[in-house]
Amino acid sequence: MSTRLEKEPGQATAAEAGPPLLELRDLHVYYGAIEALKGVSLSVGQGEVVALLGANGAGKSTTLKAASGMIGPRSGQVLLHGERVDGIASHELVQFGIGHVPEGRRVFARMTVLENLKIGAYRLRRPDPADLDRVFTLFPRLADRRKQVSGTLSGGEQQMLAIGRALMGKPELLLLDEPSMGLAPLIVQQIFEILREINSQGTTLLLVEQNASQALQLAHRGYVLETGSVVMSDAADTLLSDPRVRAAYLGEAIE
Repeated sequence: MSTRLEKEPGQATAAEAGPPLLELRDLHVYYGAIEALKGVSLSVGQGEVVALLGANGAGKSTTLKAASGMIGPRSGQVLLHGERVDGIASHELVQFGIGHVPEGRRVFARMTVLENLKIGAYRLRRPDPADLDRVFTLFPRLADRRKQVSGTLSGGEQQMLAIGRALMGKPELLLLDEPSMGLAPLIVQQIFEILREINSQGTTLLLVEQNASQALQLAHRGYVLETGSVVMSDAADTLLSDPRVRAAYLGEAIE
């Protein structure tokens, strides 16, 4: 049985239909005197899955935080559907259809699964039962554990909960930061299969992931970051077969 996740036909050219859903233009982001992003530019088309690859400290998480309003750029632009949104706070950007699943899951450990999911729908007047049904269909384990305190879940279940909580806000664009970190290979495969299903249902994904093989098998396009700059960008299949990418992120020697 192949582990490759088939991509939906036509999605790779989604960005050609009009302005990108998300566009970052020449972003410069600093932590104090340290420049974390040095002119990062990228785009994500409607319906795409785009992967961000890079070593620790390359600027991947910072890029997601800048896109979701968690960090303000010193210069550059963040655009949604061609309209600038840099300078808008992250809790307000949720209203624009951006969901962010942070590294480390960050579930509310003392609350139940159901309470965590309802918090994900805070921008709505009340949680939509259809959204809750969708999350429980995607993640049957969460349905079985809806009354369980979230801090007692396994790491994989907490990751499922973090993704499900973000989906409760009806995001058009879902940003995911290292969704496979610390998980067993079987759970990683399940998570990526669910991400494929989420994308097939119409949600656009921007994915930061150190598991380059899984990320590029899911993605339509990818960007490679090094020390805060984009050094490569191409179709995911092209990046997956590039010997430099395979040597750097898949542990293969360049012949």
